[in-house]
Amino acid sequence: MPNIIKMIDHTNIEHNATEKDIIKTCQEARFYGFRGVDVNPQWVKLAKKELKGTKIKVVVLIDPPMGQSPHFQRVAICKQAKKDGADELDVVINVIDIKYERFSEVLADLKEICKILPTKVIIGSGYLTDEEIKKASEIVKKAGAICVKTATEKDPLDRLELKEKARHLQIMRKAAPGILIKASGKIKTLEDALMMVQAGADIIGTSSSVEIAKAYKRNKSVA
Repeated sequence: MPNIIKMIDHTNIEHNATEKDIIKTCQEARFYGFRGVDVNPQWVKLAKKELKGTKIKVVVLIDPPMGQSPHFQRVAICKQAKKDGADELDVVINVIDIKYERFSEVLADLKEICKILPTKVIIGSGYLTDEEIKKASEIVKKAGAICVKTATEKDPLDRLELKEKARHLQIMRKAAPGILIKASGKIKTLEDALMMVQAGADIIGTSSSVEIAKAYKRNKSVA
């Protein structure tokens, strides 16, 4: 069994999250040794402070759910996140531009963002056809991103069954070889996480990280 714990971006992107909630999320990440902590922009400074002295990455979610903010705003938010201490960006692609085949605009937007910090691009696979997933993944790689990601955990249209998400991961892997693949949305159990890894995921984004980590440790002890 792969070390799922080290693959998890422990996620707290609740709009009503408090300072206490974010501190708890960071403490959990410290205790279990997750890959990263994924937060909204206003919590980057706090997460950086709470994770000081660890190798856990501070990941910031940019422009959910559809990536439709003006380009200059997206860039400004990303630059501020870097200033505040973020290690990685999880930025939503402009899904509408993908749907309308405005591929050059999408590429230009992402190219500039990818120069700011290591960037994982969320393509919103639940909105896209197979061909659009393929094209979006190709653009993400061409833009210089380190990773292509399925969805945000709060994506309103990410109602996919996990088997369908797994199929999307396989399309993404084939279309963007050589970069990381991140699965997020509806990943609640160790079995869910393992299904995503078997389909090609390198990183798992979930708020059910603690439950998954506990199950992983139980399985390891039995083995």
